[in-house]
Amino acid sequence: MGAVTRNLKFDRWTILLYVMLVIAGWMNIYSASLTDGSQGLFDLSQIYTKQMLWIGMSFILILFILAIDSKFYERFSSVIYLVSLLSLLGLFVLGKNVNGATSWYNFGSFGIQPSEFAKAATALALGKYVSDIQTNMKELRHQIRAFIIIILPALIIIPQPDPGSALVYAAFVFPMYREGLNYIFVLLGFLTAGLFVGTLMIGVPWMAVLIVLFALFHYLNQRRKKNRPKLTNYLALALIAIGFTFSVSYVFNTVFEQRHRDRFNIVLGKEVDEKGIGYNTNQSEIAIGSGGWTGKGWLQGTQTKGNFVPEQHTDYIFSTIGEEWGFLGSMTVVLLFIFLIIRLLILSERQKSTFGRVYGYSVASILFFHFFVNVGMVIGLLPTIGIPLPFISYGGSSLWGFTILLFIFVKLDASNYINR
Repeated sequence: MGAVTRNLKFDRWTILLYVMLVIAGWMNIYSASLTDGSQGLFDLSQIYTKQMLWIGMSFILILFILAIDSKFYERFSSVIYLVSLLSLLGLFVLGKNVNGATSWYNFGSFGIQPSEFAKAATALALGKYVSDIQTNMKELRHQIRAFIIIILPALIIIPQPDPGSALVYAAFVFPMYREGLNYIFVLLGFLTAGLFVGTLMIGVPWMAVLIVLFALFHYLNQRRKKNRPKLTNYLALALIAIGFTFSVSYVFNTVFEQRHRDRFNIVLGKEVDEKGIGYNTNQSEIAIGSGGWTGKGWLQGTQTKGNFVPEQHTDYIFSTIGEEWGFLGSMTVVLLFIFLIIRLLILSERQKSTFGRVYGYSVASILFFHFFVNVGMVIGLLPTIGIPLPFISYGGSSLWGFTILLFIFVKLDASNYINR
């Protein structure tokens, strides 16, 4: 196994971008968690020291992942997926409640969040199913089975409750689209999200009026065409859309918890709560805005040092980057993520196997979803749903989960390269 590993050509750009993001993450975690009573880098009571240990163990984990035969990941993908589901179900019996969510297994002072590892397991299972010779992603029955693979872990995560982590599974739609899923499903997803947000903004009556007007306008615009749809088809679609808008109010007021409703209302501008539920976002925006073009300098952020943003080292770590490194530093981190995602897409397209391609697209989609949503919530464009910024936010489970997700693909790509 060692000889084979030495002969593999691992993608240097992917590894370099990973290392740069991890270093950037630790530097900002150090700044966000440094206290006056710190005993130095090796003070185990400090958050930045713990993160340094997670990073060190991540590199050991990488060596382990790269040493395993790449065929192992495809051959045992179903077993890995099943173990992942069982680990999620086990939380309802053995899990520890942290911040209102039973998402952790506690081993003394050490905790593991299985939802962070379930994403890689789901990506493996999806890649295995889609790559099966008997699977045709253009057939509805195969599409439904693929959706079941994706939805199962999300359904287990939601009642923990951890809707943010469950929402990440929507990212798997993009690798399915690459493999033949009709674009109508993707379009339907965006339209559903648009109707949901639009209904919350302007209310059911006005949204219903807009739906009817849009349907009539589109019908009249198509009348002169030979194969124009029937008016009854437009009316049926309009009625379905209007029915959905009525369900939005029920879901928002019944299914969502109060904290989720408050966060949506703040982002939509329906409420202003700078001292309550909107405090984190407001302070985060102040921190980022105060950074200007070049920032206040590393360890010099006044918002960061004053602990104005609670739990800044976790989901709100991007506010530290904005304050201390400014617009230029923030854009550097954004570009690092963009380059990594583009690189993963390029590597995915050169895969000889469908399994490798689907897995690669899954990795790129998950990283993009986390990056887009996390930065969006930190700058106040999206509701706070509590998902980390990959490789940068504090947390051993988060860092290990993303490391496993990424480096399994690095291994698959290297094995693919040597066989080309």
